[in-house]
Amino acid sequence: MTRRGIRFGVNFRGADLAEWPRYCRETERMGYDVLLAPDHLGHPAPFGMLAAAAAATERIRLGTMVVNNEFWNPALLAREAATVDRLSRGRLELGVGLGHMKSESETAGIPWRGHADRLAALEQALDGLDRFLADGGPGHGPVQRPRPPLLIGGHGEGTLRLAARRADIIGFGGLVQRRGAPMGTFRVEGPEDMLRRVGFVREQTGERLPGLEFNILVQTVAVTDDAERTAAGLAAEYGAGSGLETAEDVLASPIILVGTVGEIAAEIIANRDRYGFGYVCTHGEHRDALARVIPEVRRLEEAGG
Repeated sequence: MTRRGIRFGVNFRGADLAEWPRYCRETERMGYDVLLAPDHLGHPAPFGMLAAAAAATERIRLGTMVVNNEFWNPALLAREAATVDRLSRGRLELGVGLGHMKSESETAGIPWRGHADRLAALEQALDGLDRFLADGGPGHGPVQRPRPPLLIGGHGEGTLRLAARRADIIGFGGLVQRRGAPMGTFRVEGPEDMLRRVGFVREQTGERLPGLEFNILVQTVAVTDDAERTAAGLAAEYGAGSGLETAEDVLASPIILVGTVGEIAAEIIANRDRYGFGYVCTHGEHRDALARVIPEVRRLEEAGG
């Protein structure tokens, strides 16, 4: 893969709509590269939020983390994406996924389909998106041609195989549905499992690999002078069956960042070298913590890290 500077993104979850423009400007000033919107019921509509973000900012790119394909058809999704791309003067990055929350489909009155059916529907939707975005017409298509960069987020081999063929950015979550638990109850895979999934994608991409970007969604960022004690506390919070039962599990996980600013920055560089994660995102509640680390990562990169 071609080495580029590490990018940083924030996937906001809760949002005060009255304060949203200020939040966007703050995030841009903090040095983030991408501001991302989730697509879950109970959260604000993603493309409306991104349109407002486009008006409030100048540089930061805007993305979805990720659109639930079960909620959309390709023509309407293409219209939303093209509109935000034009309003932002070409800053959209479109993230899509299968959708994994059965309860949300039931709430929306959308029939729940099995994994294989949702995967096939996503591939069909990608074909439609490519067609509708390319044929948007004067004044209606996206600024970025033939379409905005596409992120596909997923975990299973079928989704990752599709991402290897079609995506510009591949999103690794590291979370696996716990067997026998309610939908949306996850365990965290360990470093070796993550390495296997990254290796699988590298095998699948073939000649496309140098142009791809690997993304990781970090679940927790804790800046502390006592990493071991903080990691032990996090392990207790995650609990049995989470995959993060011990402080050692927490400190080894690529989706949990714990330590001083310098330690976390060094870990981000190490994770880029080990897994290929050149695009690091976290959730909005950890925005300020990760922002403290970004300048140190930039310093290490300039020093040849």
